[in-house]
Amino acid sequence: MGNVIATAVVSLDGFVADTEDGVGPLFDWYNNGPVEIYGTDPGRPFHVSPASAEYIGSTWPNVRSCIIGRRLFDITNGWNGVPAVGEHVFVVTHEPPIDWPFPDAPFTFVNGIEQAVAQAKEYAGDADVSITGGNLTGQALAAGLVDEIAYNLAPALLGAGRRFFGDYVGPELLLDNPRVVEGDRVTHLHYRVSKG
Repeated sequence: MGNVIATAVVSLDGFVADTEDGVGPLFDWYNNGPVEIYGTDPGRPFHVSPASAEYIGSTWPNVRSCIIGRRLFDITNGWNGVPAVGEHVFVVTHEPPIDWPFPDAPFTFVNGIEQAVAQAKEYAGDADVSITGGNLTGQALAAGLVDEIAYNLAPALLGAGRRFFGDYVGPELLLDNPRVVEGDRVTHLHYRVSKG
């Protein structure tokens, strides 16, 4: 069985987006380097530093399914039906979209984080599951469903907005020492969640 990895690009003060859901300079590192890489969509290239390309090359290909919340789904329009990473996206929502123009896309709408993780893990098999989103990540951590945290730290302060772990209310968690990769305008911190 693969790992469940909570992942996001996060400001130094802990935000994944500002109060209007804008990301400001957080994603600058996706397009400031000489190495061209791709997620799932061949029409969406990224240009990152060699260090970031190596880090991404060691993580993204292992992800088979992804979990997001309804907010991210709406902001990105579900990436027009093409998962950003992996083969299948599980969207946690109480109200699936009625008129989404990509009904045959590999997206499944589920009612809660536990159900999403169970279905995503079943789909992924031995591959990894990625969870992206603020409140969703906090819920998954509180439920003990996260194995690793990929914290892509951008050198910026947003001051207010959507926190990576939402309003996390759960047990104190200890993380193992991180794998640290210094990119250009990002530091990749990859932690394992201590279990036990």
